[in-house]
Order: sequence, then C-alpha cells, then structure tokens
Amino acid sequence: MYAQTFGCATCGIEGVPITVEVDLSNGLPAFEIVGLADTAVREARERVRAAVRNAGFEFPARRITANLAPADMRKEGAALDLPLALGLLAGTGQLQPDDIRGIVSMGELSLEGLVRPVPGVLAMVDACRKAGIQTVYVPQENLQEAALVTGVQAFGVASLQALMEHLQKKKLLLPADAAEMAQSMSPVLAGGDFAEVQGQQGAKRALEIAAAGKHNVLLSGPPGTGKTMLARRLPSILPTLTPEEALEVTRIYSIAGLLPREAGLVQQRPFRQPHHTISMAGLVGGGSVPRPGEITLSHRGVLFLDELPEFSRQVLEVLRQPLEEGRVSIARAQGNYTFPASFLLIAARNPCPCS
Repeated sequence: MYAQTFGCATCGIEGVPITVEVDLSNGLPAFEIVGLADTAVREARERVRAAVRNAGFEFPARRITANLAPADMRKEGAALDLPLALGLLAGTGQLQPDDIRGIVSMGELSLEGLVRPVPGVLAMVDACRKAGIQTVYVPQENLQEAALVTGVQAFGVASLQALMEHLQKKKLLLPADAAEMAQSMSPVLAGGDFAEVQGQQGAKRALEIAAAGKHNVLLSGPPGTGKTMLARRLPSILPTLTPEEALEVTRIYSIAGLLPREAGLVQQRPFRQPHHTISMAGLVGGGSVPRPGEITLSHRGVLFLDELPEFSRQVLEVLRQPLEEGRVSIARAQGNYTFPASFLLIAARNPCPCS
C-alpha cells in the first residue's frame, strides 16, 4: 500500500516543504528511509516504530520504504518524525489518506508517542504559506512561534495519539489564536537600560551618535571603566524593530535553536558577545551543512568584540565583507548559502601598556 503526506525541513535560514511517501510491500520486515537523510532522520525509524506501538497503534511487520522528496536535498534533524508516522499509519489503513491530504506536520517523536519541539518552525511554516498550504500541525511548545505566520492555520500537537484523534474527528484540536498570543508577548531589555548609566558623558554621546547613524565604534580605556557596560546597554536606544525585522530575527534564532521554548516574536534587538577564541566558522557560520554564525545572530542588532586585539587576524579579516555588504555567503558541496549580517559593530580594547 502507498500513502503520501507532507513535512518540512530547513536549508540555510529558509524552510523547504518535503513530500513524504511511504510504501508497504511483502517481504522481510524492514524500514528503510531514502532521500539523502542524515543520521538523525535515519534514526527516526526506531523512534517512529516505538512511538506508534506505545501510542496504541499497530506497527506492520512488512517491508516499509519511505522516500523524502526532493531526493537531491539533504534532510537533517528530527522534524520529519511526525509526517513519517502519519504516512505509515495511512499506509496501513489506520488513517484514511484523505485525512492527511493537504496538511503539513512537523515534530520529533519520543518513544512513548509524545511530540517534542524542533528548531526552525517559523521558517518551515512560512515556507508552507508560500507553497499554498493552509493547515500545519506543530509541536505544542512551538505553537506560539508558528502563530506568527499569517494565512496559515496552526494546531499545537502534544502527542501522536492526540493528532490521530483530531484527524479521525474524534477529539478536535483548537487552532492557534494569533491575537491572544501576541498580547502575551512583552519586550524585555536583557542587557539593561542606557538611561541607567551615570556619568560617562563623552562615551554616551559617542554611542548615541553611533546608534542614530549606525556607525561602528571602538571603545578604548583601562579595565573597569565601563566599556562592556555601555555596549550591553546600546540596544536599548536603537530604534524598535519593525514587524518585518522582528520576524527576520525570530526566524534566525529559530533556525539556530536559540529561541526559548513557547516563545513568540523576538522584540528586542540582538546583542552578541563572542569570546576572543572564536573560530572563523563560529563567527561567520559554517559546518558541513552551514548554520548561522555570530554575525548572523547579531543581525539587526549589536555585535560586541571585547578585547579586540586578542582576536586572531583571520577572524577579524572575515568581518570585512559582511560589514560592507550586510550579508555573508558560504559555499559548500551541497550548494551556496547566504545569511543576512547587517549589524552594528562595537569593539573594545585596553590601552597599549607602553602608552
């Protein structure tokens, strides 16, 4: 028997809809996943098998082949666990094919059938909206994030059994109310308020000019004079994020897995302070499948480099292109990735001992 459903994966900071095809045939019992799946996706075989059984459903003793299309794109992460389970249940007749037609599901399955949160939900739901998909099922802890995308009806799922009961019209889930979730969000000044700074008139004036004109700043002074304290408070005097900028920043932090659970829109400008031992890949992004680096995580915010002379020359050299172009491009065998990197650079150093 054959069944088809849809999931989603991420590529860079964009979401990509994935067609999940499941075929059951006679033969020795086996569960194969094809379509350039990484280790986490291949391990879904064991998670899905245990989750289906422990949720009270039948796992067939047949040869199962699951295909993830497009087959030429590498899939990573555990977000495809849930669609794989739904495709398997539809292929065995425990779920009607019409019940999963036109929907997208995403989430990691625990061995007992619970649905765990996954990174990148905002980008994946937005990709579903662009593809014309109107209904998505996401982990309950990611629901507030998914509700930020207008034009898509998002449902929070706590377990595989709860989703099955909803699809079978036994016990319906309630869709996310974006208006109510937006009211529960409030901006927080994590680094402190610039108005708290007493004295330091010259430095405060320089940072105010830098904030108004988006100028990069180098702070020089002995230890303990307040360089880091001033830099941490700079985001509080930057202009408020526009709705488009807030969505862009939230998407980046969601992809990087740094968005707090059950968190919604990021409403304050980022402040990143990498240690001087950071590598080039850690700063600009990298890996076999590139992930955002510190300069992308500081997009629309502040990148603070304390003890600037301690950073390696190679690391400082790679800042030139992002500062000029506001983006960073990374080439890999799988393709080219472009990450946004429009940030305000604040650097600090101690005076030379010889002066």
